[in-house]
Amino acid sequence: MAVKWNGGHSSSVLCLNVSAEGLVASGAERGELALWDGGGSPVAQLRLPQAEDVTSVVFSARRPSTLYTSHGEAISVLDVRSLQESLQRFHVNEEEINCLSVNDTEGFLAAADDSGTIKVVDLESKKVSRSLRHSNICSSVAFRPQRPQSLVSCGLDMQVMLWNLQKARPLWTTNLQECDMEEESSQSARQFFNPPLAHSLSIASCGNIFGCGAQDGKVRIFRVSGVRFERELEFQAHSLGVSQVLFMPEAYWLLSGGNDGKVLLWDVSSKVGKQQKSPAKSLHKRKAQAAASSRKDGKLNKVASNEQPGVVPKLTIEHGEKVNWLSCAEIKGSRRVLVADQTISVSAYPLPEP
Repeated sequence: MAVKWNGGHSSSVLCLNVSAEGLVASGAERGELALWDGGGSPVAQLRLPQAEDVTSVVFSARRPSTLYTSHGEAISVLDVRSLQESLQRFHVNEEEINCLSVNDTEGFLAAADDSGTIKVVDLESKKVSRSLRHSNICSSVAFRPQRPQSLVSCGLDMQVMLWNLQKARPLWTTNLQECDMEEESSQSARQFFNPPLAHSLSIASCGNIFGCGAQDGKVRIFRVSGVRFERELEFQAHSLGVSQVLFMPEAYWLLSGGNDGKVLLWDVSSKVGKQQKSPAKSLHKRKAQAAASSRKDGKLNKVASNEQPGVVPKLTIEHGEKVNWLSCAEIKGSRRVLVADQTISVSAYPLPEP
């Protein structure tokens, strides 16, 4: 059963984040920002300037009292010990920001927006150091743990990109639609009506494995190897679009939230925990498998797909509302998944122990 956290918002909750000290921040429509203690009681509230939707909140890993928030095209840096005026404000994006990410060393802040641009701000000089681009809305961006110059992004252009801040162009790009159509041409009609627009990504604590959730209801898991990444696993997670994915701190447990109102927990450790093959050999193998696909008795024998029909969720939560954001918190010694949706509440569900 969910425990409902109420009293922090009067508008739909859009985003969540949890500090290293267990403080929970939530952002909502109309500029609403709230802080919660571990018991689900609001401890502070603030309405940000111009009352624009608060679309992303991120605590500093090095300074848990520092909170980065995006509202409209602006970013405010706040001290949660005194939630009043912002410590500083950045206005470097030209359209509404969808996602923020701060690297491990807190040297850079990345902000992805509706124009497809990712503005990377040098937090020491307070200036934009890089402008990276998607061709459509950039929905999610994340710095890789332990690699402060490296980040991954995805967007509604169906592109997933790997970047290094020393270069203006992506190191590697995968188009989810092209990748799927190469392997499963028989499903191209379905993909036309339900294309894999990429909504969310999350990187595991190892820094090399990341997951991406898309509009076609699938979750795709990738492994970074050097300056490229390859798909390790793909499975149908939700009956509607996947709005959120979140790797938990334990190895390879992944949470997904969907437009179908479900929150699912997946253990993908047996699929991605194995020793990685050579990228060149892996690519050659996939091409050979694709060539081996043949028609028999008028039906296509598919042998090339990375899709795993046998992947089943470890836990299914029938939340009932479209999921806007997922986060994890340790509350009274037990782990909880926090869910933001179309309502004014935050829902907390218990999670199994690893």
